[in-house]
Amino acid sequence: MPIKIKISLFFVILLSLTANAPASAHHSFAAEFDIDQPIQIRGEVIRMVFTNPHSYIYLNVTTDSGELQEWAIEGGAPNALIRRGWDRNSLPAGTEVTVVGYRSRDGENRASGGAITLPDGVELNASSTGVGAPSEK
Repeated sequence: MPIKIKISLFFVILLSLTANAPASAHHSFAAEFDIDQPIQIRGEVIRMVFTNPHSYIYLNVTTDSGELQEWAIEGGAPNALIRRGWDRNSLPAGTEVTVVGYRSRDGENRASGGAITLPDGVELNASSTGVGAPSEK
């Protein structure tokens, strides 16, 4: 087989393999969160995970009935949060915060974060952008 045909065949096979590869696991806001279920929760930061594609803030939240729940608050990508004034040390464990966001569609203790209010009243924007996400204010 001539070399040009071998090279062409190689690229055809490579293209067909990559074309069938699964798409990234990234999701749209509307697929994961319900804009018709806004929430406001207050809790103590357990940890903040400052990684791509989304950062997460984990909180211990005590309900009105006294039950302790762990919540995961999804935020924007670290680069987006840095542009808004965040860094990986913005929310040390033990910090009491209030989160305004949108509840997950699956009913789990997860939400898309919007405004995060610190004990001194400073507000940080943690929102994600994407299809179906509310626009930033």
